[in-house]
Amino acid sequence: MLVTSAQAQEARRNIASVAVRTPLIRCNADPPANLYLKLENLQPIGSFKIRGAANVMARTPRERLARGVLTASAGNMAQGVAFCAQRIGVSATIIAPDTAPATKIRAVERMGGRVIKVPFAEWWRTFETRSYPGIDATFIHAFDDPDVTAGNGTIALEL
Repeated sequence: MLVTSAQAQEARRNIASVAVRTPLIRCNADPPANLYLKLENLQPIGSFKIRGAANVMARTPRERLARGVLTASAGNMAQGVAFCAQRIGVSATIIAPDTAPATKIRAVERMGGRVIKVPFAEWWRTFETRSYPGIDATFIHAFDDPDVTAGNGTIALEL
């Protein structure tokens, strides 16, 4: 799934009020490596995943978002979706594998997200079907969506 520079530029505008432009710092690694770190841990959720979630929601018509949003995630995308949903006042439902770390689940819940823990196969089926039985919400795919990829691509623009 290739994303164009124009899509990343649009995403940059879409997420400007949500995601932080994070610094790039040189790591004091031994030569011959020149290693730099992009400090995405400084994002409001501690992860770059906020970029993709914010871009999808910015590009989704408000009437679709009003039904709420749904994602499948074990952690960082779940937090990105919950954070962005809370900012715009819509509900967020997260389908998480029953092995998801409790700290990630609590973080999503603090952001107002409703978490449904399911066995791994059921969680993976949510990715495949882009839906979950009984939930009529806009699905935000954690990794198979050009708008998510364009949001993540804003990192390259900052570099």
